[in-house]
Amino acid sequence: MKFRISVQAAREIRGIGEYIARDNPDRANSFIEELHARVREIADRPLSFPSRADLAPDLRCALHRPYLILFRISDDAVEIIHVIHGARDVAQHL
Repeated sequence: MKFRISVQAAREIRGIGEYIARDNPDRANSFIEELHARVREIADRPLSFPSRADLAPDLRCALHRPYLILFRISDDAVEIIHVIHGARDVAQHL
């Protein structure tokens, strides 16, 4: 299945990379590559990830290390809505 990354999620991914790059630019690049690989995995099998209807209708969630990748499935694509650290208040970001 195709995927789309929302403007907000792209901003969050960029922020994660910038944060990691402060200490380790090489790791920042590899971590962002890992996140993108995880997004492709989500697009390949979106129904295998748990529902988070407790947060919002039709919302699903995948983990990548301490980050939550929140997404919805539409008719033609998976939409990545947010990529946030698991220690944050997820409901506040929705």
